[in-house]
Amino acid sequence: MDVNQMLNDELVSRLEEKIPAMAKGAIKAAYINTLAAGLSVMEVMNGMLVETTNDGLHKIIRVAKPKHKVASGGIIKVRRLP
Repeated sequence: MDVNQMLNDELVSRLEEKIPAMAKGAIKAAYINTLAAGLSVMEVMNGMLVETTNDGLHKIIRVAKPKHKVASGGIIKVRRLP
């Protein structure tokens, strides 16, 4: 692809479709690299906040509380910051 070529809408859309897969790969790589470095990772498993260590042990820390309680079909108002 020529560096000076203008990006058209179709090309931009195709590139944007790749973002979720790239993000998923980056998260998985960071998870694996963190454990490989001998550190632990905090994650949510089955509604519990769990610490996972590099030897594969899982330590339950506490119940993972939802940030926002919303009833099914409810509406969340989002405040925009300036």
